[in-house]
Amino acid sequence: MPVYYLEIIVVVLGLVMLMADAFVKLEDKRNIAWFAVLVLSVVFLLLFKVSWPESTEGSPFWKFYDAEKGSRGFSLFFKGIAVLTTIIVLIMSAEFRGVLLKYTAKPEDGAHPQSGLSEFFTLPVFACAGLMWMASANNLASIFVSLEAVTITFYILVAYMRRNVGSLEAGVKYLILGALSTGFLVYGFTWLFGVTGTMDLAGIKEQLALDSVNVTAALFAFALIIVALGFKVGAAPFQNWIPDVYQGAPTPITAFLSVASKAAGFIVLLRISGCFFGSGDLSEKVGAVFVVLAILTLLFGNLAALPQTNFKRLLAYSSIAHAGFLLMALASPITLVADGKEPPLLDTSIGVIAFYLGAYLLMTLLAFLVMTAVRNQQEDDSLEGYAGLAKRSPFLAFSLLVSMASLAGVPLTAGFFGKFFVFKLAIQNGACGWLIAAGVIGAAAGFYYYFKVIASMFWNAPAEGNDGPIPVSMPAKVVMVLLIIAIFAVGIVPNLILGLIK
Repeated sequence: MPVYYLEIIVVVLGLVMLMADAFVKLEDKRNIAWFAVLVLSVVFLLLFKVSWPESTEGSPFWKFYDAEKGSRGFSLFFKGIAVLTTIIVLIMSAEFRGVLLKYTAKPEDGAHPQSGLSEFFTLPVFACAGLMWMASANNLASIFVSLEAVTITFYILVAYMRRNVGSLEAGVKYLILGALSTGFLVYGFTWLFGVTGTMDLAGIKEQLALDSVNVTAALFAFALIIVALGFKVGAAPFQNWIPDVYQGAPTPITAFLSVASKAAGFIVLLRISGCFFGSGDLSEKVGAVFVVLAILTLLFGNLAALPQTNFKRLLAYSSIAHAGFLLMALASPITLVADGKEPPLLDTSIGVIAFYLGAYLLMTLLAFLVMTAVRNQQEDDSLEGYAGLAKRSPFLAFSLLVSMASLAGVPLTAGFFGKFFVFKLAIQNGACGWLIAAGVIGAAAGFYYYFKVIASMFWNAPAEGNDGPIPVSMPAKVVMVLLIIAIFAVGIVPNLILGLIK
């Protein structure tokens, strides 16, 4: 099956979900979400069976779709991240039904009591299609279209709980700042096209490598693009939207933003920065920019997380901190090829970033699954609301313990190898000492604020009114168990993730 059929299947799935909502009589609209989970699971399995064209010449379609042999494995890997994240977010969304119905508009007389719920399940599917297309986009036009397809769905989803002031505020902030970043991105792409005369990434890389390239204009284009993509990935100083948006958005959408949006931003950042790193005149300057961004992001994200008392905001600053570690890997590219052979996967920025994003998916979505279960029982998102969780639900407490330990980088977890490979790459490539120092400070700070959550769960007594048991549905419990197993398995055998990139 041609690889581009995957995106077509996902888009058709979204349309079928909308048609089912309109024309099929459903007592429980969560069945739409379960149907999507089933189809996306099939799409995930098809990732291992797709075929690529032997030649892309003469085909206008492939002009916008990266079919080069060297990048096919990474494209499929990032598509897998998009599909897997969407599956888990849909499961969370189905579990989040009660809260959604409480804060969305009341249906009119005679309308279905769950009116509006199916759209909440459908929009992540369309976002998934955009993410999958983005993983293979090799043209500025296709990058922009796929990126905006994802961003526009997030504009709607963040503000979906329209009877909740926090959700509306988050939606407005995200819309205004997101539109501003889109303007920077378009303007940057325009300058880049003006400098190189082409919109294909391969052509851009060739043109930037020429001695005749206008360095000043190319750097200006890069500056505009990095402002836009810095917003997408949550890099300092473009991260101010993250805490408020993460706190106000529905919990499943916060999880989607934290994982899928970050992966999307780094996919684009990797592809575009690769064009600049291929130029001898630009490589050093671009690398210096990434070093500064990484240091600022590491320090701000980790240090700002220390005093947080709201769990959602803590995970928001944690997301910024992890963006710092990913930027640290991006600032340490190894481009030399020894003896005509490609360097090992973990000696390249893209290999380390792919591994880190895979590990980040496991541990972050596990945390948000626990948060969704707790949020269904109580309004309180503060750390006090998680006090005594070990007494209320030992299973949820253990799940969150594993997630926090992995996010902190405790050995034998996926998060440990994620950070280990980042530091290894930076040291091997002779990275700036200030960058490594910022990474050490960030990793140390992470142990404090992640273990603050663990201490609250196991050592503090439950708050008054938050002392009842917390039920967990079977689908959510199964996913949590699978994520826990995966975190430990990757923490012992990291090649489990690397083996998926082929």
